[in-house]
Amino acid sequence: MTLSLAACGGLDGSGDSAQESPGKGDDITVGLLLPEKANQRYEKFDRPIITKKVDELTDGEGEVAYANADQNAGRQSRQLQKMIDDKVDVVLLDAVDAHTIAGGVKKAKDAGIPVIAYDRLAEGPIDAYVSFDNDLVGEVQGKALAEALDGGSGSDKVVMMNGAVTDPNAAQFKQAAQRALGNKVQVAKSYDTKEWKPSNARANMMAAISSLGVENIAGVYSANDGMAGGIVSALKAAGVTELPPITGQDAELEAVQRIVVGDQYMSVYKPYPEEAQAAAELAVARVRGHGIEFDALTRDKVDSPTTENIPSHLVSVSRLTKDTIEDTVIDDGIYKISDICTAKYESACAEIGLK
Repeated sequence: MTLSLAACGGLDGSGDSAQESPGKGDDITVGLLLPEKANQRYEKFDRPIITKKVDELTDGEGEVAYANADQNAGRQSRQLQKMIDDKVDVVLLDAVDAHTIAGGVKKAKDAGIPVIAYDRLAEGPIDAYVSFDNDLVGEVQGKALAEALDGGSGSDKVVMMNGAVTDPNAAQFKQAAQRALGNKVQVAKSYDTKEWKPSNARANMMAAISSLGVENIAGVYSANDGMAGGIVSALKAAGVTELPPITGQDAELEAVQRIVVGDQYMSVYKPYPEEAQAAAELAVARVRGHGIEFDALTRDKVDSPTTENIPSHLVSVSRLTKDTIEDTVIDDGIYKISDICTAKYESACAEIGLK
């Protein structure tokens, strides 16, 4: 979706997307604030892809100033303030706490530094939003779980292991999944998992097992793959050998391997290169003041609790199961077959034709 910058002279962006002063050239600094390291995607995909794309778009003259908050909202606020003090040209912000960071976003705005919400919709006067279609993520998860349970015998009770309440994406995943599940199943237990931590998901799952009994759990909605790992651990610790269908998200390597052996039913594949590259393009276009390119990259509109009609770029997602591993993470170069099919998983890979 990159447009020729030479064809986009002028400050003709619509609304807040227009620069108040002439844009810069290649010598720009993009601030990148990521929320945590527990989820492998941020360090393995998002950061290097954004850094590489900024370098390409600026002929090697631009740079990325990076900080990771390790799930600490206060730390991220300080990191944002430092970027404001250092006078970066634009900030890509993946918020730990979408509400808490709003004050920092306003400070950046007051300092003339545009803030683009990345992956999670931060509150405050953000200039744009780049993420995946979160409603579609929850819908894909809910439909997959409903289909896995369709025609099964015994209990229709499921456990919902949702993400952190500080992450607005978690609420979208949850609501869309519930709509997709509809009246087909009974949500017997539902948890909002603090900080998305697998250890917290494991503890929640142990509580659900204690309350419901393993024989009464037909399936588990897990909002992401990290928590799915904690859920699998809890079920196995309770003596379960034939695991119920468990969902996930992010296509982490360990999750793909769990899918291969049948410990996890599915994940949601999110094409990180597309999201990260779009974010880098948008950040560079915003600094340069090219309204036409900015608008071309933000054809969607979303609302946050504080701001309406935010220019947005929403990337589609797809279901990852045993049958779609090659069509998703392999074809897109996220993993090689050798990454997935290590010695421990060779026979299971062969059984599904992954070799």
